[in-house]
Amino acid sequence: MPDLVMTWRDEELGAPEIAAVGEDGGRWAIRFPLPAECLTDGVQSFTLLDRRSGVKLAAFALIAGEPLAEDLVAEVALLRAELDMLKRAFRAHCAEGGD
Repeated sequence: MPDLVMTWRDEELGAPEIAAVGEDGGRWAIRFPLPAECLTDGVQSFTLLDRRSGVKLAAFALIAGEPLAEDLVAEVALLRAELDMLKRAFRAHCAEGGD
């Protein structure tokens, strides 16, 4: 069985629950309850490590908080508008012969 550890802000949160999936023994189901103090406003990053080698096996981020959600929506809208502007300029450039 793998020896895994979950980290948050470079702190060990403990070992997840691990169960073998299937008969071949090569797949694992991993479950880890996140402590309440980890669920705060902003972006919280979690990393699953092999404890023996220190190799990063997986990572995920949680984004929470109403003000942050509004900021992300506005940022995505701005990026979409800028992408549309670049597409129009590129198409116009190609239509002019690409000089």
